[in-house]
Amino acid sequence: MDTRILSLFLPRLASDLARRRQSDLPDPLALIARQGRGEVLACLSARASALGLRRGQALSEARALVPDLTTLPYAPALLAHALGGLRRWALRYAPWVAVDSFVEAPDGLVLDLTGSAHLMGGEAALAEDMAQRLEAMGFEARLAVAPTPGAARALARFGPAPLVLAEDARAALAPLPMAALRLDAETVASLARLGLSRVGDLSRAPRATLTRRFGPALMLRLDQATGALREPVAAPPEVPPHAVRLSLPEPIGLTSDVMAGLVRLLERLCKRLTEEEAGARHLHLDLQRTDGTRAEAEITLARPMRDPAAMAALFERAVEALDAGFGFDRLRLSAPLVEPLPPAQLQGGKASGADDFADLMTRLGNRVGLEALIRFLPADSHIPERAFLTAAAAFTDAPGPWPLGPERPLILFPPEPLRGPAAPVPPQRFRWRRRSFSLVRATGPERLTPEWWLDDPLWRSGVRDYWRLETGEGPRLWAFHTPQEPGWAVQGEFA
Repeated sequence: MDTRILSLFLPRLASDLARRRQSDLPDPLALIARQGRGEVLACLSARASALGLRRGQALSEARALVPDLTTLPYAPALLAHALGGLRRWALRYAPWVAVDSFVEAPDGLVLDLTGSAHLMGGEAALAEDMAQRLEAMGFEARLAVAPTPGAARALARFGPAPLVLAEDARAALAPLPMAALRLDAETVASLARLGLSRVGDLSRAPRATLTRRFGPALMLRLDQATGALREPVAAPPEVPPHAVRLSLPEPIGLTSDVMAGLVRLLERLCKRLTEEEAGARHLHLDLQRTDGTRAEAEITLARPMRDPAAMAALFERAVEALDAGFGFDRLRLSAPLVEPLPPAQLQGGKASGADDFADLMTRLGNRVGLEALIRFLPADSHIPERAFLTAAAAFTDAPGPWPLGPERPLILFPPEPLRGPAAPVPPQRFRWRRRSFSLVRATGPERLTPEWWLDDPLWRSGVRDYWRLETGEGPRLWAFHTPQEPGWAVQGEFA
């Protein structure tokens, strides 16, 4: 059976994705990437291309030509994620689908249609159906079907029409420019200086001479495109989803019955996770009622787990809140997020303290949300309010020993004025928060200077001399004096 390859080229993938996320974006639109010390156009909308802009053009030059150009940052990670989703979507057409990763920023897919095109009514019907679906999703697409991946890719990008069906790769490639062979720009320019600007021109020159002058890559790409050398579609292996289901002969509605079914699903899921040395971080339970409607329950875990009993206990509150209606007759449990969890030796038959802490965060997080549980991390700054960072406790490791330094207050807040004499020494009596205080002991000063590389409005008054003030009324305050603008303020309170 002859090999048949389909190449899908998405020339405006980044701009099309931007419009899918925000349909009211002004046009013309360009996605901007940093190149060297400047910024260039990485992707253009159709209107921007019609106005004369081109990929790789400097942003300053583009704005001079089109002052009302709308720009957004170019995000390769978003494109890779979108192509991964499109690759899974394209599995409806062929069992072997791969992302075209020849260039640094992938912009298309490669499908091996051998033996599967007839299921869609032939290659023309399959390609037309794909193009219509992509257009409905908001993607501009060019497609080509050829005997080799190299020929299909070349025709999709440099062919005469948005859809090309080629039976003879060599004849279809002959009129295309040399860049269609996936050659670097320097090789294409050198061949053009010799008068070889089209792929068909290579047949007029001796292979040995071209190989000596340009290296083996030129003939390799030509042979791959024409079919002299085989180039398979390197589709990644399909990992089956971590999901199990249970169909019931009779509907159930009691919480105890649902939990019993859930335990059976968890045991099957955890058995597979154990074999893969993995643990679940997120679990989703989908329940189908007899009338066709659905109910859902899910939990998020602070650490990878594969203990059915512990995971079932975390589901109890969510299951109790479900409305069974006329009863559930189908349950499906999935683990959308799975992480490695190799076997670990238990100490004295008990879990470690870290596991106990993670389990506590799991119980609290499923009530208030894991993102609401935060921890403090040290930061490299001598400015009090910048000396720490806040991060989600469930997704960050506990910090090591905090850097040693001067003692800091337990409570830190924005500076509040302290009313009293403006002298550089702490006042014996002063007012703060509508209360009068008398000074018992003062420790200091500790001078802190602003970080000149950061423009912080709160530190524009200059250096600060910090003092630790112990008062007769009880509070132990952390106050500072500003020599440039004489005055006092309180910024913290010790325990």
